Amino acid sequence: MGRQWLHSKKEITANRRAQVTSKLVREIMVAAKMGVPDPAMNPRLQLAVDAARKYSVSNDVIHRGIKKGSGQGADAVTYELVTYEGMGPRNVPVIVECLTENRNRTAPDIRILFKDAQFGSKVMFLFDHVGIIEATHEQAGKDLDEAAIEAGAQNVEPLDGTKEEESGGRFFTDRTDMYAVVAALKKAGWTVGTAELGYHGKDPMQLEPEDRARVVAFLERLDENDDVHRVYAAMK
Repeated sequence: MGRQWLHSKKEITANRRAQVTSKLVREIMVAAKMGVPDPAMNPRLQLAVDAARKYSVSNDVIHRGIKKGSGQGADAVTYELVTYEGMGPRNVPVIVECLTENRNRTAPDIRILFKDAQFGSKVMFLFDHVGIIEATHEQAGKDLDEAAIEAGAQNVEPLDGTKEEESGGRFFTDRTDMYAVVAALKKAGWTVGTAELGYHGKDPMQLEPEDRARVVAFLERLDENDDVHRVYAAMK
């Protein structure tokens, strides 16, 4: 399980939507910094822009994010990706990725959020670092395994929350193949919602409903921190 636990939250409040927008813009800034500030020539930036538009982020906000990230203008900000490891409740391995301009602020904040867990436990070896693509197809009943093979993905699982009249899959790829698989899926008629490098548990834990709810509540608290970019947990 990567970020699938987020699908359990059916409703997004106005405050939560504003927070999600802020994180999407931050991803735009980082993508613009790591490559050229043109989505047509920067696949990561294009995907970040597409994700922002999915949440109705305005073009003005998107363009300002690109300018900031690429160092244009007086208000340019430099963010770095910082990764933390630990054990959550019920000893579920957790990886937290943060985008921050001040790691001296972020590290203590994350440590506090782990107060009832085990901050700093080494769990990276329990995950595969892969490309993760979430995509849907307007035709219901698509063979996900066949779609994965044809697109060059290494594995696939059903995508939670897919409409009955559609097909949805979460495709896992080698890190170097992610953008090629995105292109192949799009060519085959799939609509790509997100595509990112992330972590997938090698042997995800199966929890009882009560224990799982406790872990999800912990993960949600992490995700609500402004500096947290992605949270991954090795559980089903």
